[in-house]
Amino acid sequence: MGPPVGRRERSKQEKLERITEVARALFAERDADDITTREVAERADVATGTLFLYARTKGELLLLAHNAAYEHALGQGMAAADEAGEVVEGVMAVLAPVVACNRSHLGNGRTYLREIVFGDPREPHHAAAIDLSRRTEQAVADVVERLGGRSSDEAATLARVVSSVLLLAMGSPLALTQTEDEVLAEIRRQVTAVVTE
Repeated sequence: MGPPVGRRERSKQEKLERITEVARALFAERDADDITTREVAERADVATGTLFLYARTKGELLLLAHNAAYEHALGQGMAAADEAGEVVEGVMAVLAPVVACNRSHLGNGRTYLREIVFGDPREPHHAAAIDLSRRTEQAVADVVERLGGRSSDEAATLARVVSSVLLLAMGSPLALTQTEDEVLAEIRRQVTAVVTE
């Protein structure tokens, strides 16, 4: 157990939690273009300048909010994959909650993907998003190795391909007109081709 957390650190953590929750709620309701940083600051009961200490741009604010949801979705997927008895089912167990999370608001989900791909990887929220992508890929690799009988190197390579499939399926213009089930069915077809011999 570490040293007790001081009042200042607790206050910072509480502000971060309020900002994250407000941002998550707003981004679930409306497009990022329709949300202002001032609105987030007011609803989180912090000064706009304080908000900028936690997220300097609206893109960083979206990453902050969406990373928290993605973290939860990935945890659900990994737990479900532990129960799977077959490789494609295991991989889809990891991916399905991630797809649902990304599609909770289609426009913002696509913006989140764009921020991951084109954002500054040195910025903390971008780095956290990249780490979540890496952890998703590792979870897929673990399933492919465990249930697919592949070596760790081979599983890692296949997981990288599955990550590309996931990104393209969620970011495709076709995804705007597809249901979540249709997106998942397309991902499943490609995953089956990738991870089965």
